Amino acid sequence: MTNKLNIPHKMLSLDPFSTWLGIEILNVELGHCKLGLKIRQDMLNSMQKAHGGITYSLADTAFGFAANTHGKFAVSIETSINHIEALEEGDYITAETKIDCTKNKLGFQIVEIKKDKQLAALFKGVVYRTSKEWEV
Repeated sequence: MTNKLNIPHKMLSLDPFSTWLGIEILNVELGHCKLGLKIRQDMLNSMQKAHGGITYSLADTAFGFAANTHGKFAVSIETSINHIEALEEGDYITAETKIDCTKNKLGFQIVEIKKDKQLAALFKGVVYRTSKEWEV
């Protein structure tokens, strides 16, 4: 029997981009995931702030990991993000799924990206749940 809570660990082991980002899995529960990473110099934009793609990528990864804990391959079909605060080199940020609404074929997630306890960005995503089961 598949331990569904191991799925995010397997996904991370197969994901060179998330590995390059330095993403750490902090917590996994059914339909829930919390990840973290430290902003590095090579993640900055021309204004010396974290590139928006960094917060987006961290949130998208938390979203995907959480959606897949239900045991079926879940693929993103729509996402969006609101950037609220600029982030600096050295900041440690987390992305945590806050809402999990899983239906038969669709799943909906809200992810909060925070620096310390301050909201830095808000991400919303929809996944399509395939019939393919994860093997862990």
